[in-house]
Amino acid sequence: MAELVDFARFNGDMNAFPVINLFGYEQLAKEHLSQMAFDYYTSGAWDEVTLRDNLAAFTRVKLRPKMLVDVSKIDLTTKVLGASLQLPILIAPMAFQCLAHSDGELATALAAASAGVGIVLSTLATKSLEEVARVTNGWQWFQLYIHKDQGLTRALVERAYKAGYKAICLTVDAPVLGKRERDQHNEFTLPPGLHPANLTNISGLDIPQTKGESGLLSYFAQQINPAVTWKDLEWLQSLSPLPLVVKGILRADDAIRAVEYGAQAIIVSNHGGRQLDGAIASLDALPEIIAAVEGKAEVLLDGGIRRGTDIVKALAFGAKAVLIGRPVLWGLAVGGQTGVSHIISLLEDELKVAMTLSGCPTLQDIDSSLISQLPKNF
Repeated sequence: MAELVDFARFNGDMNAFPVINLFGYEQLAKEHLSQMAFDYYTSGAWDEVTLRDNLAAFTRVKLRPKMLVDVSKIDLTTKVLGASLQLPILIAPMAFQCLAHSDGELATALAAASAGVGIVLSTLATKSLEEVARVTNGWQWFQLYIHKDQGLTRALVERAYKAGYKAICLTVDAPVLGKRERDQHNEFTLPPGLHPANLTNISGLDIPQTKGESGLLSYFAQQINPAVTWKDLEWLQSLSPLPLVVKGILRADDAIRAVEYGAQAIIVSNHGGRQLDGAIASLDALPEIIAAVEGKAEVLLDGGIRRGTDIVKALAFGAKAVLIGRPVLWGLAVGGQTGVSHIISLLEDELKVAMTLSGCPTLQDIDSSLISQLPKNF
């Protein structure tokens, strides 16, 4: 059960109010982050239309709860790619978490392991994939960007397999980096002492200081391969026996191709509104993708989850689980591992209440009948 946490012990303010939801964490995180770090975490591309619409999409969907159902016991457990989770939640891949807290990805991984949820580690993590693997409960995926240097990409996959990661999660919506104007204004780069930990032994793979531009955008232009096509998925899968997860799908035809090229799971995502501004909200794209894959791959949703009811809505449309992004960073900034654990606990409590009031004692009871108005193609 989530408890009210008095963050006075973290910030020295004895008059601080307890944080009772994820939105409160975002407000408090501003006090714990530099302007550059806060803007990097919170910003979207261009006018941030898609960023806002990811959240707004959930408000457009209404629930029709079932009555007089025995909800004396609520079961939140599920399986994703055959692995058991205590909650239908994964921590989304997010770069540079040591900007939020010195323990960075290690604190996030420990919180995830304690709660029995999954974690997807970013290629651009500030703790190495080996370090993170040592503190998890064995439930972790490795998120991959395919670099121009095929040898580097091969090495990352081989390291992930050796370290015990359970899947390779290929991000396909970032052949170049979306224009994030707040990062451009701040000339975003990593502060001294922070580096992409999975790339530290390779010359030229740090985030540059770029006059008038985001250093991360410059990194992508220099290092990430924009020529990757569907056929490259065959090569990627030849590097290890790990299952392939494709992240960044927003169209039914792309979902079908992903399955045809061997993806065992698809993550419906627009990169948190950080790539193509004006792209469809993840939740709005979910139903047609569920219909297109016809159960041939598991489908997860990333983007805009802030409440337990959001999770119910995503699962009602057919998602197997959801990924949580920015709120984890707010919790990390405010309270390290404790803050991340509280974020997860808040969502767990809200999901239990939402399932109870919806008449759904198990996740399997959450179905399309809960949605008041389904899209025409559902």
